[in-house]
Amino acid sequence: MDLQNCTDVLVAGDLHGHVPNFQVLLKLADLSNQPTRHFVMQEAIHGKFRYPSGGDKSHQMVDLFAALKVQFPKQVHYLPGNHEMAQWTGRTVLKADEDLNALFEQGVRSAYGPRFGPEIYQTYLELFQALPVALRAPNGVLVAHSLPHSRAMPLFDPAHLEREVYKPSDLQPGGSVHAMLWGRDTDPQNVGDFLHKMDAGLLVSGHIASEKGFDVPNDRQVIIDCAESPAGYVLFPADRPLTHAELVGCVRTF
Repeated sequence: MDLQNCTDVLVAGDLHGHVPNFQVLLKLADLSNQPTRHFVMQEAIHGKFRYPSGGDKSHQMVDLFAALKVQFPKQVHYLPGNHEMAQWTGRTVLKADEDLNALFEQGVRSAYGPRFGPEIYQTYLELFQALPVALRAPNGVLVAHSLPHSRAMPLFDPAHLEREVYKPSDLQPGGSVHAMLWGRDTDPQNVGDFLHKMDAGLLVSGHIASEKGFDVPNDRQVIIDCAESPAGYVLFPADRPLTHAELVGCVRTF
């Protein structure tokens, strides 16, 4: 998906239900006063925050996105990560012996009750499937949760990412969507091959946790992480060419 009417882009790292970090990012984005700025959030679900009655609170981040999307429909974007994909495809994700998929569904029921919870939960799953998995700024900076591993790159087809309804093969290991959201290969040659296929020059991604809130693994990519503190984000100009050094210089933490 190409960003339109765009002069700069603020990209948040993986949020994982961290509402306080989201609130800071929203203030930094200042969308009301920046009509040509785009705000990109990614991997909102499966966090550490819990309801007293049980369940993961991270669905609140999806609710906040929905409200913000109504207010700024052309400026706000949500990139799914492997956790959203795991939720909509039913692939179990375990962390510290907890089933994160089950905790997310339980959190929705805790918030909305047995009557409305199931319907709202299904709506979340439909949303996750409908979200774009990559965004390209006018200057060729690509924003994506991750990129395919070198083993999957030969079969990776960007055209599959644009389907209105993904084929089952796209979502299986080795499929283009699965490879996009689960891969962690930051080898410079692999990143270059990916950007060539995506018709882009630089990559802003998440998926890989960083204690300092960001990482620079090669000369074409920046990784940002908002799940903890410090939280990393990048606010970069999109209306002129950027070098990798300039993109790195746009990274900030809070």
